[in-house]
Amino acid sequence: MKNIIGVRFKKLGKIYFFNPKQLKVKKGDKVIVETAQGEEYGEVVIPNRYVEDEKIIAPLKKVIRMANYRDQKHYEECKKIEKEAMKICQKKAKEHNLDMNLTDVEYKFDNSKILFYFTADGRIDFRELVKDLAAIYKTRIELRQIGVRDEVRRIGGNGVCGRELCCCTFLSDFEAVSIKMAKEQNVSLNPSKISGNCGRLMCCLKYEDNVYAEKLEQLPNIGAIVKTEDGEGEVDAIETLKERIKVKFKTEEGYNYKRYDVKDVEIIKDIPREQEKLDEEEIQHKKELEELEKLEELDLEKDKNDKKEVKR
Repeated sequence: MKNIIGVRFKKLGKIYFFNPKQLKVKKGDKVIVETAQGEEYGEVVIPNRYVEDEKIIAPLKKVIRMANYRDQKHYEECKKIEKEAMKICQKKAKEHNLDMNLTDVEYKFDNSKILFYFTADGRIDFRELVKDLAAIYKTRIELRQIGVRDEVRRIGGNGVCGRELCCCTFLSDFEAVSIKMAKEQNVSLNPSKISGNCGRLMCCLKYEDNVYAEKLEQLPNIGAIVKTEDGEGEVDAIETLKERIKVKFKTEEGYNYKRYDVKDVEIIKDIPREQEKLDEEEIQHKKELEELEKLEELDLEKDKNDKKEVKR
């Protein structure tokens, strides 16, 4: 068992675990910790607790000390510099005619560097801007182009589920999400209901995708012809996790519907999933759904090619 504490550096940021050594801390305490980027000032959100060794990604960075009055004043000074740097960077970017939207500034507690986060539609040549900023602040300057998901992660917020956004709590990387995932999970295909605060498809659609994909391999597709104890019918709907299907039978008056466990039916003629009929909601929002898919593809491309980090 290891003694750990959880520290957060931003109000709605990710929680990181540290080795407190012999320190006893309580929630709300301020501490100075060792990180890969140097010393950082953070707030304790999870006080001392013991967890099993295998649940910890070793080695844990250490808590250097409890923050004192001097640390608090220096932290406040860093926040003031961040606000000033935001205004100066925006002014300089305008002078250089750079089409970029500055979203955040982070001045490291140990004065080692200042990071400027921005969004932009395309590539930005900000080498002259970096020179100007380095001349003003006499420290290392980094400009990082981020996507809309990264922007929302830094801003924070709550999702439609009422919980704090996944990207602000535990997600370390963004994975590709698709309309197909929502469709296979029988989620509403209304773009407003499957989009997150960032305007992209919700990350949580990815969580159960493997389970749905595995189960759907064992199920007939909508439109398939199946043999049941009541005769032959057409699959009208699928309850994936329950492994049940709704079958419709044609009668003189119209159609009758009945549900069956998949194990109790025989598939006579299946159809490829690509040939399944679009439902009314998908038809109604087809254009918006296609636009969402395009944005997802563009974001993936940007993650591979456009994300930059310029150091000085």
